[in-house]
Amino acid sequence: MSKKIGMIVGSLRKDSYNKLVAETVAKMLPEGFEAEFVEIGDLPFYNEDLETENPPKSWVRLRNQVKALDGVFFFTPEYNRSLPAAIANVVDVASRPYGQNVLDNKPAVVFSASQGGIGGFGANHHLRQSLVFVNMPVLAQPEAYLGSIMDDVGEDGEIIPETRAYLQSILDAYFDMFTRVTMAV
Repeated sequence: MSKKIGMIVGSLRKDSYNKLVAETVAKMLPEGFEAEFVEIGDLPFYNEDLETENPPKSWVRLRNQVKALDGVFFFTPEYNRSLPAAIANVVDVASRPYGQNVLDNKPAVVFSASQGGIGGFGANHHLRQSLVFVNMPVLAQPEAYLGSIMDDVGEDGEIIPETRAYLQSILDAYFDMFTRVTMAV
């Protein structure tokens, strides 16, 4: 039975670079792992007043989907030197209500792709900080920044081989960490 890796893309844009990176990484997962894309565009912002016996259906769907995952890959652009509200909202919805955090102890990695030269450094670190707080083991090294992402896309619309090699090094490190974390549980 394959292990499921959740793919959470923080950019909701149809032609998002982060979505392209996520789709590329999904094809690169090793044998025994399958990618599962998690829809986040339909989530109302977290509001504890909505945390009733009948919370929003999209919250319930997200929580159930994330609960069934074995690990999570986050792909985030950088908005104003931080992460997009859509991806912050995922962390809020999935980690609540108190005591029902479905992100707990799921190994994670944060990829950030940006048209800017520093590759979404701010968004990457802000997101990692939140993930550590919700008790997700997060890959620290190598860091997954993809700056000037438009230069990493070939004329065919695919991520170029040199960048795929970089992504492979991140995957290798992640799955080493994944094995250590899941063996310890």
